Amino acid sequence: MTATTPREPEAVRVAARLRDDILDGVRPAGSKLVERDLAAELGVSRVPVRDALKTLESEGLVTLRPNTWAVVREFTPSDIADLHEVREGLEALSFRLATQRHTREGLERLRAAVNAELTAAERGDVVAARRAAADFHEIVTDLAGNRLLSEVELVLRSRMRWLFGQHDDVALIARQHAELLEAIALRDTDRVLDLAAEHLEKGRRQQAEHDDAARQSDTR
Repeated sequence: MTATTPREPEAVRVAARLRDDILDGVRPAGSKLVERDLAAELGVSRVPVRDALKTLESEGLVTLRPNTWAVVREFTPSDIADLHEVREGLEALSFRLATQRHTREGLERLRAAVNAELTAAERGDVVAARRAAADFHEIVTDLAGNRLLSEVELVLRSRMRWLFGQHDDVALIARQHAELLEAIALRDTDRVLDLAAEHLEKGRRQQAEHDDAARQSDTR
């Protein structure tokens, strides 16, 4: 008798689809998400759509409105500053612990993410490069081997993945991740922390450049 894999609940699948669309920029900030329209688009009933929107609200990606609709969240400059501050604290700990505690298997997972990111950046696939970049940071947290830290990362994951998507020079970010990988492999904690601080600052600058480019595009 062949074992069957249980199907994911529809609400989980709908949430995953909408989450990807938001993080990849398919549904930009301010987009209206109407239960009836999404149900027709995705071929499901309105109940899983409603549950999916509640999930995405809890992740900080959408804002629910009355009368069965929502909007994709617009992150304010204050929101973004808060995310960068939290990221700075969490990543310093994650990178330090990952450098000290990583296993051979974990390092190979990290290397696979970096290789995927470099390959995507080289062929100009911005979406794939950004996804791999976010995977890199999540794997680093996993390699840190701290259960509470992983729980905090999970709560913030969607917002952090959004933040990691706010850069346009994907090749630069990929190269920085490659440098971090090699320092982690050597268990060079001082080097890793220096690179992580530089990486964070580059991320802030790329965020500002990305926002400036978006504003200029809106005024044309």
